[in-house]
Amino acid sequence: MSNEEGTIDRFLEELDPIVFMFGALLTVGVIIAFFLNPEFVADGIATIHDAVIGYLNWALLVIVFLIVVFLLFLIVGPWGKIKMGDEDPEYSFFSFFAMLYSAGFAAGVVFWGPTEALFYYDSPSPLFDVGGGSAGAMSIAVQQTLFHWALPQLAVFTIMGIAIGYFAYNYENVPLRVSSALTPIIGEDNLDGPLAKAIDILAVFATIGGVATSLGFIGSQFVTGLDYQWGIDLGNTGILLVVTTMTLLFTISMVLGVDRGIRRLSNFNMGLFVALMLATFIAGPTLFLILLGTQATSGMVSDFVSMSLYTGAGDEGGTAWVNAWTVFYWAWALSWSPFAGLFIARISKGRTVREVAFTGIFATSAATIPWFTFVGGTAVWAQHNGIADFGEVIAGDAGAEVSGFILFEVLELSANLGFIEFSIPIGAVLIFAFMVLVTTFFITSADSSTLAVSMMTTGGKAKPSNVNRIFWGLVLGMTAAILMILGGEHGVGALQQAAIITGAPFAFVCFLAMIGLIRDFSTERGRVLLQEKTVLYGPSKDRRDETTASVDPGDD
Repeated sequence: MSNEEGTIDRFLEELDPIVFMFGALLTVGVIIAFFLNPEFVADGIATIHDAVIGYLNWALLVIVFLIVVFLLFLIVGPWGKIKMGDEDPEYSFFSFFAMLYSAGFAAGVVFWGPTEALFYYDSPSPLFDVGGGSAGAMSIAVQQTLFHWALPQLAVFTIMGIAIGYFAYNYENVPLRVSSALTPIIGEDNLDGPLAKAIDILAVFATIGGVATSLGFIGSQFVTGLDYQWGIDLGNTGILLVVTTMTLLFTISMVLGVDRGIRRLSNFNMGLFVALMLATFIAGPTLFLILLGTQATSGMVSDFVSMSLYTGAGDEGGTAWVNAWTVFYWAWALSWSPFAGLFIARISKGRTVREVAFTGIFATSAATIPWFTFVGGTAVWAQHNGIADFGEVIAGDAGAEVSGFILFEVLELSANLGFIEFSIPIGAVLIFAFMVLVTTFFITSADSSTLAVSMMTTGGKAKPSNVNRIFWGLVLGMTAAILMILGGEHGVGALQQAAIITGAPFAFVCFLAMIGLIRDFSTERGRVLLQEKTVLYGPSKDRRDETTASVDPGDD
């Protein structure tokens, strides 16, 4: 048998046919439907999206808040010492952190870093009594951005990663797939049943929809940068060429595997990410950024509960604001939770629950908070002081992807040595570094998500065949390219809404995964709040014995 025949045979043998076929059909079906009748599909998705946002907004807020609280408890509580498997960790802590951070989350961080705080500066949350465009709105804008990109979004990825990894590595017959997060709820004997299959199929669709939408944003940022900086208008053919090249790059990285591909590129990403962040900090209003970051971070901590559970009830425009921003972000993050959680589980073998929880919400926040403070804070400062003009972006006349290029273009290094004063324009260098970072994060997001989808469609194999990885890599790349070409309200917006529709059910999956962990940990590792003899409902055993003994049949 030739190597080619052996590769194809391995691809066919490892498939979970139900999950693969339904996942592929759903994804390809959406792509075809967009071409056949984009109006009908877009209107249908928008209707369902509005219903989900309108009726489940409170549930998403409450569930995400409870998950954050539970992860904080795992970090400081006795259950944190529980280990995921019996082996030693496969990667160094830095590589583990870099892969966890850049495997998907950081792509959104790079895109929204120069932009998001500008919208909150112009239109602050009604929770805060501050006027849009005012000096007071600057700190609130960064505080709101930190809240959206620090603990909560990371928490939904982390809880899925811990749940999948714990049950897969600590139980004998539990595969490495999304439905395994609900092992105590579904039961070990039912992990190949209809409910588990439905969860895994929805996970494939949610991952393709959510990740491809994000990659469409990142790809458009790259294409916009070429046009903005050098006047290179690629058109649809150029967009296909750019995305095809990026798809080829992340496919190569993916085929190389986690150790040789994703790990090395993730380490490079973090180095460039830190370098660009520090350059912005030095070239920007350094002292102001320190003061702004201190105030915004303390505000996020002190207002965390109220920001987490704010629904806008009673405030004019409050609920609409929350739905447009916080609820949208939580739902979008939840649509990423199957892929991110599965990838986190894949690289977490041998680590303790405490270590994964700490890395997932604290170590990553330690990288996210400075980025949004330095880059987003500099953008707000530049807009407030008339140094740069983001008016078209804020008004919606220009895309959010332009903000980074507007910001970096005006930055320069300056110094006053007493006898000489000089300034060095570094905008072109920063823009080039920004575009490289966009590209490399595109690659790491795509190859890690493709690996996760391949694992989902092979019944949980940690190392799926190259044919499977390449197939889903092509699907993901083509979906991102189609979204960029379709553009506007029927492209990225429509599938972004579809990602929210698929993300909302995963709020309940994440919640059940948390309940399953609590149930298993308390049963196998001992209760924390209540002693072992405490009866949760009904009379206690001793009370029943006393009642029985006090009844003397002879009294009748």
